[in-house]
Amino acid sequence: MSRPALLALGAALLLVPAVALANPPVGAGSATGGTAGSAAAGGTSASTLGLGGTSAGPDGASSSIGVGGSAATDEGRASTNSNVSGGGPVLNGHAKAQAQDHGTFSKSMTHTKVKRGQGVGSRTKTMSHVPGQKPVMSTSRTER
Repeated sequence: MSRPALLALGAALLLVPAVALANPPVGAGSATGGTAGSAAAGGTSASTLGLGGTSAGPDGASSSIGVGGSAATDEGRASTNSNVSGGGPVLNGHAKAQAQDHGTFSKSMTHTKVKRGQGVGSRTKTMSHVPGQKPVMSTSRTER
């Protein structure tokens, strides 16, 4: 999110609910799916997403996975971290983004798992908080 857009948020609290992204299976042992979410509070915002797919056919199975995130703040600090591990029959992807400006913060976390030729699971959790107000949280899951 650009700095002018964050400034426009001011002290308002905004949470875009985490959403599940999924397509119907394309064949036996095939699936695609993922989750994404975004949170913003005051001058902070954080978003993450994870997508994966697997396909099985007579010649074998293959899988793919991708995760990422972004964070921004007016004057505080922001950080993102993402990684993918595996390479055997299971791929795991983790993404985390968080931004903090004094006591106000936003964070988002996504974990996506792909089992080759079997399915895809993903979960995204988001949270934002302004001091003196109740925290706003959201969770989204998909299993394909």
